[in-house]
Amino acid sequence: MSGTSANAAAHHSDGPWWKHAVIYEIYPRSFQDSNGDGIGDLNGITSRLDYLHSLGITAIWLSPIYPSPQVDFGYDISDYENIDSQYGTLADFDRLVAEAKKRDIRVIMDMVMNHTSDQHKWFLESESSRDNAKRDWYVWRDPKGYDTKGKPIPPNNWISVFGGSAWQWDPKTKQFYYHEFYKQQPDLNWRNPEVEKAMFNTVKFWLDRGVAGFRLDAVPTLFEDEKLRDEPLTGGTNAFGDPNVSDIYTNNLPEVHDVMRRLRALVNQYPGDRVLIGETYLPSVAELDKWYGGAKHDELQLPMDMQVGMINKLDASLFRTRIAQAETRIDGNQPLFVFDNHDNPRSWDRYGDGAHDAATARIIATMLFTTRSTALMYYGQEIGMVTSTPTRKEDVKDPIGIRGWPKEKGRDGERTPMQWNDTKNAGFSTADTTWLPVASDYTTVNVQTEQETPDSLLHWYERLIAMRRNDPTLRDGASAMLDKNNPSVLSYIRKGVNGSPSIVVALNFTAQPQTISLDMQEAGVKATTVKTLLTNEPSLEQTNSLNKITLPPFASWIGSVE
Repeated sequence: MSGTSANAAAHHSDGPWWKHAVIYEIYPRSFQDSNGDGIGDLNGITSRLDYLHSLGITAIWLSPIYPSPQVDFGYDISDYENIDSQYGTLADFDRLVAEAKKRDIRVIMDMVMNHTSDQHKWFLESESSRDNAKRDWYVWRDPKGYDTKGKPIPPNNWISVFGGSAWQWDPKTKQFYYHEFYKQQPDLNWRNPEVEKAMFNTVKFWLDRGVAGFRLDAVPTLFEDEKLRDEPLTGGTNAFGDPNVSDIYTNNLPEVHDVMRRLRALVNQYPGDRVLIGETYLPSVAELDKWYGGAKHDELQLPMDMQVGMINKLDASLFRTRIAQAETRIDGNQPLFVFDNHDNPRSWDRYGDGAHDAATARIIATMLFTTRSTALMYYGQEIGMVTSTPTRKEDVKDPIGIRGWPKEKGRDGERTPMQWNDTKNAGFSTADTTWLPVASDYTTVNVQTEQETPDSLLHWYERLIAMRRNDPTLRDGASAMLDKNNPSVLSYIRKGVNGSPSIVVALNFTAQPQTISLDMQEAGVKATTVKTLLTNEPSLEQTNSLNKITLPPFASWIGSVE
């Protein structure tokens, strides 16, 4: 039995697998190209499973790999039950799942339930005529009227996330259809039970194929206000020049929770603790709790808590508050913290100051793996990949950037190819041209170089993930904040379980040394001596007391309370 397997057996009684998972988001276009066309693919991912296993990854989430016109790089799906040929075949997918299983790695699919591609057979039928059987599968509405030039006026002032009106005119049937995102991504009408039935059938297709669950894309947007009321104006304009509006009538409507409960019931019929993860950008922890189903625990197991990872500044007080809220205000559900994904500049750039970025990256990783949260990370995060934003509009691939340039430069910068080594295209592809260019720092920031460098960020991730996997306290210990009024240092304790010692964490969020004394009594722990488990600062390696610990700038320190 492998080390991971033995460990999994030892911990089989402490909850479902996803509670302690390390989930690794892969952007398939950018992970590994196996056939030299400059685009990553499924066989490329399969070829890198040993690396993921050695890192300690227990599940991979794949951004969409379904057939798609690729207007939004796969989030515009034209067939929910197949694989886009540029990524491979269903046979390739089945092999990936089987090979991952051999390494105790599960595969999570990205499921886009809010909209389809305008090339999906459902929409092609829906737009064919007003009396087509699938007309009501999408949100079609008459114009509000016509202007003086005879141009149809949209039903209301709703704005697309990607710029412009959220209504697209169809001259053939003389109606508008609604699209929260691109006009090539028409929204499904979730008030029609046939839509739910059809979408749930696609979920079954992949569950029957052995996937471990789904990350649900943009899932709070499934429903829109039936009365089509105008959104309130909030002042100013966005990057596309549109008036800023609220989203109270197009996002997070209460009806979505009924669908989530039914989806959870469906998933619960399958063995193996299949999981539902939500892309849930929400305004508060109170709203987040609703996505779990609150005390009933009957909706998503893991809606993403964006309140923590997207603070975008090293503010110890704010992190303390947000992490504590996830501990105390979600009815005992399991938090899921997210610092990096395919839609946001990399955390290296959002939290770094340009001078202490490497140390800051260690702080982010330490929070991710020592708090009581399921961990979700993004490919390349573990080696310190940076955001490589295009500098010329003609180099932009993301339609958001093309439309919004120069205020909005798009999301290409966080989607560049994985940096494996210092050879051509960072070892990602043998092609002369890759779909996005490899970041310029690949000769020094890559897996092979960091594997050979003892104090690299990659080894920091490996050690944190191993600690989290093997230490009962980091797996299951209750969490409590320490030194609660300190504006510069975030300190917390994970209380010992089953005879294992408590673990204390202290992170200096500032560019100045900070001296702290930590009182364990307030957390109900009597011990006062400690032993350093992991730190990025040599001066802290011999720390043995909780009194007057001096943390160098941006230091991370983890200790075992003896």
